[in-house]
Amino acid sequence: MEADRVFLTAQWQHLAMLNYEVDDRLLLPFVPAGTELDRWNGRIYASLVGFRFLNTKILGFLPIPLHSSFDEVNLRFYVRRQVGQETRRGVVFIKEIVPRRAIAFVARIVYQENYVALPMVHDIHFDRNILRVSYRWKTALKSKNIWNTISLESIGNCEIPSEGSAEQFITEHYWGYAGQPGGGCVEYRVAHPSWRVWQARESAFDGDAEGLYGEDWAAVLRRKPASAFLAEGSAVSVMRGQRL
Repeated sequence: MEADRVFLTAQWQHLAMLNYEVDDRLLLPFVPAGTELDRWNGRIYASLVGFRFLNTKILGFLPIPLHSSFDEVNLRFYVRRQVGQETRRGVVFIKEIVPRRAIAFVARIVYQENYVALPMVHDIHFDRNILRVSYRWKTALKSKNIWNTISLESIGNCEIPSEGSAEQFITEHYWGYAGQPGGGCVEYRVAHPSWRVWQARESAFDGDAEGLYGEDWAAVLRRKPASAFLAEGSAVSVMRGQRL
């Protein structure tokens, strides 16, 4: 069907995922029509995620000159929608940050997602069986440039999450939902295999959380994450959306 045709393919790699337990009252204003909050063991999570977006192609075969590889940082939470006997578990984005205006523009037009373009850099290196990953992006605060950072240092081996684990819950939401102006939402499928993950020995967010996300979210992001891990990533296909 039309909605299941490929819109974009890419490689997503080195997903640093900082996960925070939140109150449902913080998220309810953002829950798209037709969906409900998804819970793990009765708990509601939001995640701050930084990753590499590589070898991007529109329609699966058209590369985007100078825009095929870039960083992304997003703040997201998890919902579900019942379609007959099928439970579709999906992601809703509060804000998505990329380094190029053209990418942000296309995403806003196609899916009405809340993308912004800011200067970004990353640092990824492997040393003595430890993977250290950081994603940084620059904002202005009172006429000063502020660098915001997600950082994570791995520990142990890279493994497929165990059945029923929090890591499986967070990484295996294969739908996206975007609320639309005037009501309703767009639903789209995201196809990828299960990801192997490393646990985090250390993880942190540092930056202007209030300027980026508002006072309520800043209070969440100032806390230590309830969990943090690094997902290896894989090839990903993002399907065309369908308005519900």
